[in-house]
Amino acid sequence: MNFRPRPKEEPEINLIPFIDVLLVILIFLMLSTTYSKFTELHLRLPVADVEAQRDYPKEVLVAVSADGNFSVNKVPVLGRNVADLADALTAGAKAGSESVVIIYADATARHQSVITVMEAAKRAGLSQITFATQSSSAAGGN
Repeated sequence: MNFRPRPKEEPEINLIPFIDVLLVILIFLMLSTTYSKFTELHLRLPVADVEAQRDYPKEVLVAVSADGNFSVNKVPVLGRNVADLADALTAGAKAGSESVVIIYADATARHQSVITVMEAAKRAGLSQITFATQSSSAAGGN
């Protein structure tokens, strides 16, 4: 019987496979992650007089009355269909396709009348459309 103490071996941890696994995980995360840049712009806009800035020749004013009648640049349109209104818009657009259509619709006008103006503007080749409103104080406080 050999009762002599044997030399104890120190346990050794092999780190190479551990590092390999970590590198594979790191590469996987780097390739699968989408990087988004979140930037914020601080702008200070210039101040200008609104009336002086407006370009009146580019505007086409379309009024829609409560009963569904139309007028283009304060000239009444005889028909109520899209074709007649498109012809009037084409004639009233002095700047061509760069003109801006401003729709002044009565508050009680039918929704279909406003859609008719938009369809006529599309047929006339006018893609810039805006709606005119008034402030509640100018409306008489209704």
